[in-house]
Amino acid sequence: VTFGLVAICLALAVKSLNVAFLVGLAFVIAASANLPVILMTLYWRRFTDAGAVAAVVVGVLSSIGLVLVGPAVIGAHGLVLKTTTPLISLANPGIISIPCGFAAGWLVSLITSQGTSASSFEAQQLRMLSGYGAEEAIEH
Repeated sequence: VTFGLVAICLALAVKSLNVAFLVGLAFVIAASANLPVILMTLYWRRFTDAGAVAAVVVGVLSSIGLVLVGPAVIGAHGLVLKTTTPLISLANPGIISIPCGFAAGWLVSLITSQGTSASSFEAQQLRMLSGYGAEEAIEH
């Protein structure tokens, strides 16, 4: 019920904005959360679980924060403070928030990686790509 009420209030607040623009903002938030984790999981051997969590959290928070201080919310065409200049001029802040997610994932993975071995990465990659060894996981 709470999420439904929040969604209804947000929909009423942004009813004057273009739907295509709102879809673009949703994609920026999703890309900021998911792209760093997907790419780093696939290609970086030292990427950790803590790094993944940090990349998602920083990506989401930075994208939402940049949308809130950008021209979609503040300024002449925004929802509030129509006489104020937005703090950033980017209508679509993905160019900033996606690298923030990568940086957070990288930094936290470096801090929390304790002896992450290349052999465990290769074993996991073999299991992911071929299914070899997956029967052991089902038995446990």
